[in-house]
Amino acid sequence: MRTGTPPAPTAPGGAGGPALLLVAHGSRDPRHAATVDALVHRVRALRPGLAVTTAYLDHCAPRIAQVAGRLGEAVAVPLLLNRAFHAKTDIPAALRAAGADLPLADVLGPSPLLLDALDRRLSEAGLPMRTAAQRARTGVVLAAAGSSDPAADTATRALAAAWRRSRGWAAVEVAYASAGGPRVPEALAALRAAGAVRTAVAPYLLAPGRLPDRIAAAAGDAHVLAEVIGAAEEVAVLLLDRYDAALSLAGARRALSA
Repeated sequence: MRTGTPPAPTAPGGAGGPALLLVAHGSRDPRHAATVDALVHRVRALRPGLAVTTAYLDHCAPRIAQVAGRLGEAVAVPLLLNRAFHAKTDIPAALRAAGADLPLADVLGPSPLLLDALDRRLSEAGLPMRTAAQRARTGVVLAAAGSSDPAADTATRALAAAWRRSRGWAAVEVAYASAGGPRVPEALAALRAAGAVRTAVAPYLLAPGRLPDRIAAAAGDAHVLAEVIGAAEEVAVLLLDRYDAALSLAGARRALSA
């Protein structure tokens, strides 16, 4: 289990480079934008000199059309955990509508850094998890938003399986706040049936809002409820990883077409 602060990735070709356009979903809940702002501050602290700008798909300002056209050279990085409808359709369409031919980075998940961030939130919530024996008695619900895209469901379940294997949890069950089930109470019951002595709920969500609140309201039987992943250091590092990978890929494509 990784501990401490993850190292910041090194910028290809220096600390500056094309801007990072962070594309977030947006929410009417002001906690969402506050979390995005905090995450942007972390990214800037990890890589001084890199211009970081935020745009939203919905609910919040500025929108992609208000930002993308004035950025010049930039890389769009989705603040999304899974490659579902927003990543496959909404963001590319919004960039095209804005006339922004920008490299588009991959979504954040899956990544070991997300597991480290989930560990961080569980530990902060008071879950005893330092030893293998403690983790072997604990079952965890990985509570995600939910999606109608089967590939997103597969990715979330694969992450849950990797988390169980790498940490040695008694069990990890996936639950969803929307779309299809199972819901959190069903997942908690499955953990107890699997022999978990202690149970915890870990929201697999990046910012507070309606769905995290729904997960929290359903987690009453759990011993521990963690906070959302939020502006964790691991997420800031991961955003820079995705930015770097997209920038390198765009450079390789330019070299091949030259």
